[in-house]
Amino acid sequence: MMMGLTFNFSLAAMMPGIILVVSLAALLQFFISYCRSLIAASVKQPISADVRDVTGIVRTACGEDFERVIQLLRLCPAHPHDRSEIRAIGTYFRLLGFLRVSAGKLMPSLVSWTETERGQCAYFAAVALERRIAFSRDMLAEQMHT
Repeated sequence: MMMGLTFNFSLAAMMPGIILVVSLAALLQFFISYCRSLIAASVKQPISADVRDVTGIVRTACGEDFERVIQLLRLCPAHPHDRSEIRAIGTYFRLLGFLRVSAGKLMPSLVSWTETERGQCAYFAAVALERRIAFSRDMLAEQMHT
């Protein structure tokens, strides 16, 4: 009888922790899906030769391009709709970097996958830069006509 009571008490004490872990795992899964959907939408959009020249992206983006493109993004006036998306992709990029460093030695195939994902994050940032440049041009043209 005492054994059953101890087991039930231990399970009851652990239940909030189990709920927290499951909730965090679900949130992480949702966050990764959200970021991958943003990236998938941006991969379909071409970037202009001007943005390629400015960012240094020749053919495909790599993970090392991300920080440089983000710095260029910070120089442009913010587009009203992309701030949260860029912040989410930046968090995803850092998560991928952590995953690459921490689990890369255990699973070598993970290193190539994370590098591909990091490159797609950089491409997303280049597409966002393209949008911000277009937004700035539109704002300038509007001001010149008024």
